[in-house]
Amino acid sequence: MKILYYIYQVCIALPILLVLTILTALITIVGCTLGSAHFWGYYPGKVWSRLICFFLLIRVKVVGQENIKGKTSYVFVANHQGAFDIFLIYGYLGRNFKWMMKKGLRKILFVGKACEEAGHIFVDRSGPRKVLETIQKAKATLTEGTSVVVFPEGARSFTGHMGYFKKGAFQLADDLQLAVVPLTIDGSFDILPRTGKWIHLHSMTLTIHQPITPKEKGSINVQETLKEAYKIVESALPERHKGMINNPDQDI
Repeated sequence: MKILYYIYQVCIALPILLVLTILTALITIVGCTLGSAHFWGYYPGKVWSRLICFFLLIRVKVVGQENIKGKTSYVFVANHQGAFDIFLIYGYLGRNFKWMMKKGLRKILFVGKACEEAGHIFVDRSGPRKVLETIQKAKATLTEGTSVVVFPEGARSFTGHMGYFKKGAFQLADDLQLAVVPLTIDGSFDILPRTGKWIHLHSMTLTIHQPITPKEKGSINVQETLKEAYKIVESALPERHKGMINNPDQDI
């Protein structure tokens, strides 16, 4: 079965997905240039993500969709198990949002340009001024029900376990007094671990937890929200992936 799936993904699925990726990027670039980035920066990516899961025969389950309300801006925070986290959230979260992503992703052919035109936020930590510019752009994005999605670990897991959470997303939520919504991703690591070379047939589950509303404002609220979000995200992971393991490149 594994061998047949490897043959299928190499000979059929991956060539189709390469074409879909380029086509989606071009549609996003043209659509955002001529029309609204609010629409074209989200829906082509949503369809693309769902098609990737469809062609790779990956089953997806979403739990807790009822926990988020329409036309409300949130700061979503998720664990980062692997590359397929992108397709799971983009395709199945069901909310118009912008990613906060590493600035290095801007260099990816077609995809980087599409993300830029779509208004996704590239995180630049090269200096205090750049960090401030990133925060200001994120604040400007969080209007009219648009949300942001952040991987507060800052890097994919090597083991499927979570690393520590950085405080940037929680500081942003505190500044704007927005609710933080924890997301738990399970199964992405089994499909394509960070050090893996082959895609494995496995299901994914996205658990959308209840929002954590701000209780006050300031550094204490930031730290308490961070700790609460971490505990909630971890709670929906299988036992084999519970427990923090230091990720050596989180600070890069």
